[in-house]
Amino acid sequence: MTDTAQPTPDASAPAKPAMEIGDIFNILPHRYPFLLIDRVLELVRMKRIVALKNVTITEPFFQGHFPGKPIMPGVLIVEAIAQAGGLLLLTEVPNRDEMLMVFTGIEKARFRRPVVPGDQLRIEVEVRAWRITAARLEGKAYVDGKVAAEATVTCRLVPRAMGPGSSEAE
Repeated sequence: MTDTAQPTPDASAPAKPAMEIGDIFNILPHRYPFLLIDRVLELVRMKRIVALKNVTITEPFFQGHFPGKPIMPGVLIVEAIAQAGGLLLLTEVPNRDEMLMVFTGIEKARFRRPVVPGDQLRIEVEVRAWRITAARLEGKAYVDGKVAAEATVTCRLVPRAMGPGSSEAE
């Protein structure tokens, strides 16, 4: 008689990320040096996303912000929140290669502590309102379990062909 018992998962083994960098590349149009999401830990469709950004001294903005005292610009932390939210929303858009998710507003932005090289941002974004072409998202960025920044962002889905810089717009 053979043993048909299935091995139990090792509770100490790390959970597989919801998305690796290749998956992120397939959804977000951003690329170096402006892609600010390295991994997605959790994704609950149309509700919530948890993403990571590893902050390294090689980030190009540290050359000038600030020499001798590198601090990640707050606007880029808010951009990371928006990118995580865009990643969540774009997973629901079947023709996402033809569309862009653009920022339309930032509210209630607060910066609680500096983010420096060596930090890992844990970005948590929750959907507050959702329509097929627009959304309102509430995000927080944590370092070591403490809030580093938070903001409410709004965004809109627009056709790439209609956006500024497109050949059709000229």
